[in-house]
Amino acid sequence: MPTVRVRLYATVRKYAPPGCHEGTFSVELPEGSKLEDLYRRLGIPEREVKQSFVNGRRAEPDQVLREGDEVGVFPPIAGGTEARPCGQP
Repeated sequence: MPTVRVRLYATVRKYAPPGCHEGTFSVELPEGSKLEDLYRRLGIPEREVKQSFVNGRRAEPDQVLREGDEVGVFPPIAGGTEARPCGQP
């Protein structure tokens, strides 16, 4: 069973197991598991994932995870201020 190191960022950090430090933890997965299997295992809805990286490279949900992989999961980011027409407060 491969063990992968996972780091969850921003709002998806809430899916980290209790007591993990800074959203970083290790997970054992069945052989042949994919990134999408990791999302399901952690209870992360795919709509809450904007981008994931495996070993620093952008990864798709169907990427197979291997022993020692390092996975980063990022949510969609929103923010800033509402655009207003010029000249309006």
